[in-house]
Amino acid sequence: MTDYDPAKDAHDSYYAAIEAKRLRGDASPIKREVVIGNCRLLLGDMNDVLPTLGQFDLCLTDPPYGIGEDGGRFRGRKGQNIKVLPKGNWDHSTPPSEAFQGILACSREQIIWGGNYFTDKLPPSKGWLYWQKLMGGDFSDGELAWTSRDRALREFTCCPKGKGGLHPTQKPVNLMRCLIELTTVAGQRVLDPFAGSGSTLVAANELGRKFIGFERDPQYVATGEQRLVSDTLFRASSF
Repeated sequence: MTDYDPAKDAHDSYYAAIEAKRLRGDASPIKREVVIGNCRLLLGDMNDVLPTLGQFDLCLTDPPYGIGEDGGRFRGRKGQNIKVLPKGNWDHSTPPSEAFQGILACSREQIIWGGNYFTDKLPPSKGWLYWQKLMGGDFSDGELAWTSRDRALREFTCCPKGKGGLHPTQKPVNLMRCLIELTTVAGQRVLDPFAGSGSTLVAANELGRKFIGFERDPQYVATGEQRLVSDTLFRASSF
């Protein structure tokens, strides 16, 4: 009798579910694709096409936490020039277990922000990351990321003041760049199935990684495209 392998079971179950969905003919197609250099940004649900894209070296992503942080309220202090982003209605629940199964199945390493909200859907890990925000006041001191790394917990310090405004839970590009540099080398493949406004996309582009991202909101796909074009033009003009 062979030993039970939970990781293999999750992998096989995920691909069996996707294949069954394909055979039923109810998989939604990608509605739009942006391709600039080695970066691809797709408008659609990652569960529909992720198994067709091969293996990635890193999945770096920031899924919905299910805590209602999707805009619609002021998140600053009096006197600050911070706009209230429209209510997005996408943070009412966490992604289903099959989304995390797909991420684990298709990538060598994973860094998933908000991992403390997904402990029922991810295996135990000691390689957590802590983002020290330096915000002060009544704001959270930081955020946690679950990782697949068999390493001690690490802290990254990066203040997000003045680096947001495009997405209610926008991550600084500098932070995402540090994490990509930590886990990959030039030319390797980076995945972000919850791309948001494109911070991972821009960071991967700056570092010469091959990137594929998914986003279900067409406005955020447009925002990501604009950021990628601006970053590409800026770097080209710097040479």
